[in-house]
Amino acid sequence: MFHFAEKDTEFFDLFVESAKYFYQGTQMMDEVMMDYSTASEKVKSIIDLEASSDELNEKIIDKLNIAFITPLDREDIYALATGLGMGVDNLQGTLQRIVMYKPGDAIPGAIRLTKLITEATHELVDAFTLLKDIKGNQKELLEKAHKISDLEGEGDRIYRHEVARLFDDVKDPIELIKWKDILENLEETLDHTEKLAGQIRGVVMKYA
Repeated sequence: MFHFAEKDTEFFDLFVESAKYFYQGTQMMDEVMMDYSTASEKVKSIIDLEASSDELNEKIIDKLNIAFITPLDREDIYALATGLGMGVDNLQGTLQRIVMYKPGDAIPGAIRLTKLITEATHELVDAFTLLKDIKGNQKELLEKAHKISDLEGEGDRIYRHEVARLFDDVKDPIELIKWKDILENLEETLDHTEKLAGQIRGVVMKYA
């Protein structure tokens, strides 16, 4: 069974911590979608969160550089670590756009996309928690990856529908551009969760 000794699990603990940062960022985004007046406050919070995420990512990379033996291939560890950090970066960039554009209350598609991102990142936290025992958790890991892919597919449909609605209903071109850009950033963040799920799926197939 591909199960790591206690001394080998620190990378996985750090992955889980990093995934939780990503999830916390999506919760901040969800709060902004529910109450636009919190946007400026949440930007400050997510900047702090991003700094903590970057610091954690550096810790993983530093550990990777000095480790003689690693529980996964070095390129897999690096890809997972940087991928999680990029997720928080994406959220921070989207929140900054919301503050800069001042679009007002969120449109329905943005709210729905944010809910999907929140659900997908919660699945990522669960998946990274399961990685400590790839062999024993193979079925559950693949199910998590499949669920995230399903969420991303639903997000694609919502994105296309909402952009079409913007062009049909929004007469102010500036407002249309604002929300189209925000929707694109949300959709890219959801795509990013699927990319991470694909990386997890690849690790499972390699080590199970």
